[in-house]
Amino acid sequence: MKRRALVLNYSIACALVLAGCSSVPSGPGWSTLIDGANGLDNWNVLGDANWRVQEGAIVADKGTAGFLVSKNAYKDFTIYAEFWAATDTNSGIFIRATDPKKIGADSAYEVNIWDIRPDPSYGTGAIVNFAKVPVPLVNKAGGQWNVMEVVAQGTSLTVKLNGVTTSTVQDGKFSSGPFALQFGPGVNNVTGGPIKWRKVMIKPS
Repeated sequence: MKRRALVLNYSIACALVLAGCSSVPSGPGWSTLIDGANGLDNWNVLGDANWRVQEGAIVADKGTAGFLVSKNAYKDFTIYAEFWAATDTNSGIFIRATDPKKIGADSAYEVNIWDIRPDPSYGTGAIVNFAKVPVPLVNKAGGQWNVMEVVAQGTSLTVKLNGVTTSTVQDGKFSSGPFALQFGPGVNNVTGGPIKWRKVMIKPS
């Protein structure tokens, strides 16, 4: 009986892994900016974070703050991103940045990845200053691989974390620009945990 249960559990685990793999986008229109092999070729590096290729991902875990900024600007699009974060990691995806040399929540929409943000209402899955998440935080990223999907269509913005919609908003403040991946300072500016980006894809629309 125990052996049959182990086989069953193994089969379920394999099915879940395959289901996760099948969710990776494919087809025309998609551009892969990170796949574990192309390094930093598709990005402009901003700040002092120690971005590097490590074990099939782009990783940062030291520095005051830093961003990988896309070389192209985008208006309407879908972003698919696989990432790993620690509980104390401060990261995120900044979209439609108006100034590619100065990324921030005042010049872009910040889709947050930060489980222990001092104001948890704009923690993981929120769009900082625009769309809050329930408190206490329900959808967390720390200690595991995650999939984040960001859809921007005109004034409509939607964020999903691991298949769950975490925030939506209608807003027209920022209309176009590059997007950026963040390694940010932790609580009280103490260095937080690492961020690892395993796959990042975008499909303009």
